[in-house]
Amino acid sequence: MSDYIQTIRSKVGHLPIILNAVAGAVVKNQQILLQERTDTKNWSLPGGYMEYGETFLETLQRELIEDSGLQVEPLAMLKTFDQGFTTYPNGDQAQVISRLYLVKPVGGHLITSPTDETLSLKYFDFSALPPLLNQQNQEMITCVAKYLKIS
Repeated sequence: MSDYIQTIRSKVGHLPIILNAVAGAVVKNQQILLQERTDTKNWSLPGGYMEYGETFLETLQRELIEDSGLQVEPLAMLKTFDQGFTTYPNGDQAQVISRLYLVKPVGGHLITSPTDETLSLKYFDFSALPPLLNQQNQEMITCVAKYLKIS
């Protein structure tokens, strides 16, 4: 969590807030890369919250390196999702507005040991997904499958 979000949380506690985020879809051999999260112990697309003053593309590049270890190049902005409601284990509530990008790796390498945000990374078949963070992640993955015409 950025200092900006921590500052907001120090003022509003667990009350619902609106946050902007990005997610990057990395697809290889018709499988999608997912991140096992340290906070909720379930899975999501790599990505995260914008820091104050960042653009969506700057956030995308920063978050993909932090969450996956990959430097990426956006191939397409697929959709903006604005109905992502999440309650985190600590009680924080947020409506997350996420911009989804299809990306390709251009550098770096997948993280192989746990970090502050990532327990593990794994590619999954679109039809055999693990437990996801929220409905918004499911909708984003479905969007990627439709865009790439993967059934």
